Amino acid sequence: MDLNTITAVSRPQTRSELPVWTPGDAWLAGGTWLFSEPQIHLTRLIDLADLKWPALTITDSHLSIAATCTISQLDAFTCPPDWLAAPLISQCCRAFLASFKIWKTATVGGNLCMSLPAGPMISLTSALDGVCTIWKAGGGEQRIPVADFVTGNQRNRLSPGDLLRQIDIPLPALKRRSALRQISLAPVGRSAALLIGSLDGNGALKLTVTASTVRPFQISFPGPTDASTLRTAISEEIPDDLYHTDIHGKPLWRKHMTLRLAEEIRAELLGATPS
Repeated sequence: MDLNTITAVSRPQTRSELPVWTPGDAWLAGGTWLFSEPQIHLTRLIDLADLKWPALTITDSHLSIAATCTISQLDAFTCPPDWLAAPLISQCCRAFLASFKIWKTATVGGNLCMSLPAGPMISLTSALDGVCTIWKAGGGEQRIPVADFVTGNQRNRLSPGDLLRQIDIPLPALKRRSALRQISLAPVGRSAALLIGSLDGNGALKLTVTASTVRPFQISFPGPTDASTLRTAISEEIPDDLYHTDIHGKPLWRKHMTLRLAEEIRAELLGATPS
């Protein structure tokens, strides 16, 4: 869609060249949502492409995912063989309600900043203990866990002018055993519930609930847990009024599926029979 209210496009190449943020500005990365509908409140786009951030970088401690990394770049990434959680990357990329054309343009950071409950990059990075690095509008940086970055349906911790720079995934999280469950009302519909569980070498179980809730929820258990304890923990940790509602699923059904999928994950990771 043409954005006919835009009067200027800025193309900074370094952080020091980022313009002073003013009302009417918008960051432009993939732009798949930005150009999908009228944006009559916008007058200037700040294009991030010329910053040329490396899409994916492995360090001694983490995998760094640039906010401008596209979904296709992430999906094509070859992970080391000891990253037992690597299948989650492909599974979450394919949880998008998007065509291959969108894959080549949409970005990981854009998915987080849209902060939709069904955002699969939110599911992936929160389940893997990802931490956001945010360039603050007034200077400096802020680091926030992805699980705390998204605060509600299309709400997050960004202030006007803040820019999501990258998401860092600690290597130990990538080496945990994992299991994913996702459900939609339609065969290729938007996720109504997307849950990821992981099990570390000490037997600690972590469950991340997304899509069925307006923001990510994480529930941890120090060791193997039974079905009743899991169900009770979910019911106590997630208030009923924080289950999402829209045409893709009503709250009561989403809660039911959350409980069911969580038990399937528990059983898979612990080698138990689902209750």
